[in-house]
Order: sequence, then C-alpha cells, then structure tokens
Amino acid sequence: MEDEIELKTAPADFRFPTTNQTRHCFTRYIEFHRCTTAKGEDSNECERFVDKWNEQRETGTFPGPL
Repeated sequence: MEDEIELKTAPADFRFPTTNQTRHCFTRYIEFHRCTTAKGEDSNECERFVDKWNEQRETGTFPGPL
C-alpha cells in the first residue's frame, strides 16, 4: 500500500521577498544580454543592470549566492 505524495512549489510568501528569486534573476540576466546585443557591449544604457546588482551586493540584498 503506497501513498502517493504530490510535490509542488510552495506559494510565494510576501513576508520573505528575497526567497525564491531565481526567475527574477534569470529574467534580469536575459534582459542584460539582450540589451548588450541590441545596444552593443560598450553601451552605458545596459550598465543600469550592473549598477543595481552591485548596489544589492553592497547592501547584502543580492538574491543569489556569491
């Protein structure tokens, strides 16, 4: 007699905004590379992504392991 366990992702808990941010990190990564492809790697317009990530790293709120 086997009981089947249904596995699923836990729903978002807005009390913990830095958990489970993988989708957002991936999206920002893709947006950055789309920007550099469209504008060129030397474009300052794409730096807003990097500036935001560096700011998050400095304040300890970057949503990924470093």
